[in-house]
Amino acid sequence: MCISKSKNKIDSITSLVILLRMMHTKCRSEFYPSSSIKRLQFPDSLVPWFVDFSNYNPPEYNSPNLLNKTWADPAINDPEFNPKWNMLNGKINRQSHMGTYEIQNGRPLNPKGRTGLRGRGLLGRWGPNHAADPIVTRWKLRENNEKLIDNLTNKPILQFCAIQRKDCGQWALPGGMVDPGEKISQTLKREFMEEALNSLEANAEECKMNEKMLKDFFENGTEIYKGYVDDPRNTDNSWMETVAINFHDDNGEHVGKFDLKAGDDAVNVHWMDVNKKIDLYASHSELLKNVVDHLGAHW
Repeated sequence: MCISKSKNKIDSITSLVILLRMMHTKCRSEFYPSSSIKRLQFPDSLVPWFVDFSNYNPPEYNSPNLLNKTWADPAINDPEFNPKWNMLNGKINRQSHMGTYEIQNGRPLNPKGRTGLRGRGLLGRWGPNHAADPIVTRWKLRENNEKLIDNLTNKPILQFCAIQRKDCGQWALPGGMVDPGEKISQTLKREFMEEALNSLEANAEECKMNEKMLKDFFENGTEIYKGYVDDPRNTDNSWMETVAINFHDDNGEHVGKFDLKAGDDAVNVHWMDVNKKIDLYASHSELLKNVVDHLGAHW
């Protein structure tokens, strides 16, 4: 009996340790992005919803910029707002890659736990907000087209297409939101063209040429990750999720030769060397690490 109780206690502690390692942190910084709103601060041990936090009473923030936007949900208390949680709600996908999420007092709960802020902040949807991230990579090559090998790890150096975001200035993957009814494959190609090739300002001839070059390349990707994203915009009731696909140009003869031009939400774009020191937006560094492991590249 004592052995059984001890084992259960060890199992519980082990589960908590694993949970703490996977804890979201970027969505628990003191100030919410693009605002003066302060999140409630508390220790990691109180993040999980199943941990008692009886006096948990965080502030609420819903950006006024979302009012009357056709692409955003209305206020949660709008009498005409009757969402079908955990389901495909018309063309709007309210399902989570994480499985079934809980609803409390008519609001969806962040599956990763407390964030110190109620509401939906800057996010358009209550509950999951679906994005797609194309991780476009190539090998860093010498002048003779041989792969450049790192001296310490003895592994080839990988480069990825990186954009600098307008909203915060951080470097990131050229991803974006999945439009209602849009296929992930369409989102991936559209976002890459808009942010890394500036398709919104390119002439018809340039767009046609880029689409032709991307057509075959974007049909052969490898899914790297599908799930929750530790995004600074997340709240207790709204959060980001993504599907990240790696599109690798092994010989540098395809997208590796593209004339990159920043557009839409990007102010800058270039091929960036991949290593463990780069600090990227949200969970993008972790996504890149998955690509590194997949391709056997330097980290």
